[in-house]
Amino acid sequence: MKRNLVLGLVLVVAVGLVFSGTAFAQEKKVRASLHASVSQTIGVDTVVTFDFSRPGVKGRTIWGDLVPWGFAPGNKYSKEKPFPWRAGANEKTTMVVSNDVLVNGKPLAAGKYSIHMIPSEKDWIVIFNTNSEGWGSYDYDEALDALRLTVTPEDAPFEEWMRFGFDDLAGTSAVASLRWEKVRIPFTIAVAD
Repeated sequence: MKRNLVLGLVLVVAVGLVFSGTAFAQEKKVRASLHASVSQTIGVDTVVTFDFSRPGVKGRTIWGDLVPWGFAPGNKYSKEKPFPWRAGANEKTTMVVSNDVLVNGKPLAAGKYSIHMIPSEKDWIVIFNTNSEGWGSYDYDEALDALRLTVTPEDAPFEEWMRFGFDDLAGTSAVASLRWEKVRIPFTIAVAD
């Protein structure tokens, strides 16, 4: 009797594990905008890391359409409040700096920041905000901005998948940029003195 009871319990647990594993596997889906991260050390030990999801162009009109000029109109997720672009897809795009830095010559303390952008046909506003958790820019609060820059976009070779990267490495500085479609949004990050 005890043996049958033990075998029955083992069978129930095994069947439960199989079904829960199958259900869990079915919940996992490949995202349309894959996760990525890129890091660069500048100076002796200042590490800059971007963490983001990479949307694709997929034949769409990006600037002024999928990503509107100015703020996106409010919706149910933003409680009808207009919001900036999240500089990527899915969760907030973030930048972590291990030490204090200068971004386009302006100070930014060591820490983790979400990156938001307000695109326009002429100049873009790049925002580093202290709220680095959550989905998109729906809960964006300007009062939490640590730094805002005005950046002039540049024409660039076509990029199907949005990405962040580093160019013009100069020992204690680098030009970081967002690249997507035929646009490059550059800003210089340098070690603070």
